[in-house]
Order: sequence, then C-alpha cells, then structure tokens
Amino acid sequence: MTGTDDATSTGLEQTRRRITRWRETRTHRGAPMPAALWTAAIALARQHGLYPTARALRLDYGSLKKRRDAAGADRVSAPTFVELPAARPTGLGSCVIDLEAPRGGRMRIEVTGVTVADLVTLTQVAWGRAR
Repeated sequence: MTGTDDATSTGLEQTRRRITRWRETRTHRGAPMPAALWTAAIALARQHGLYPTARALRLDYGSLKKRRDAAGADRVSAPTFVELPAARPTGLGSCVIDLEAPRGGRMRIEVTGVTVADLVTLTQVAWGRAR
C-alpha cells in the first residue's frame, strides 16, 4: 500500500468513525446527519468517487450524490473571458425625417447611408442641443 492509499483509508476511516459515533449518540433514528459530517463525506466523494465513499462511510448513495451535486451548484466558477465581435454600424437606406419643435420650428432631413447614431447627432446639432 502506498502513502496515498494510507491517507485515503485514514480519511475515510476517520470520517466513518465520526459518523458511527454520531449514529450511536443521536436522539432518534430519523435525526438528520449534521452538516459537518455531510461536508466531510462530500469532500471524500469528490476525491475518491461516490460509490467507494458511500460504501466506506455506510451512507445512502443517492443521498450522497444529491448533496454532492447541490454543493457543486453553490460554487462560483471562475469568470471566463468571452470576446464579442465589434458591432458594425449599418447604414440606413434612403430616409426622410421631419422634425417639429414645440415652438413651431420645422426641419426636414433627407439622408442616405447614415447610421442611427449619426442621425441622432445630426438632429441634436441641427436643433442646437449638441453635447
């Protein structure tokens, strides 16, 4: 047996003894196992696999799997970088815009091939509201 196998059996054995001690001292048979014991069991299951851990600790495989999966969902994954392509401004086709100010001023603009952003800037400049 290698040093890793010794550590594995020691970790499983210590946790199995803790669970056995809890089972012997619990107030009633249906009492839920403490979170600290579940946390230790989940860590061992991630390291050694579900079935070997459930068997060594004498736990229900389905319960251990459900708790391991739920604990994995709580983790926040490391952020990943996603590059998005730059949006290409598309020009509008031929367009006619009629503007009317609240005080009665009117303006008609006929343009071809400008973007919406350019159109907004043009109307702001024309009405004297340039930023």
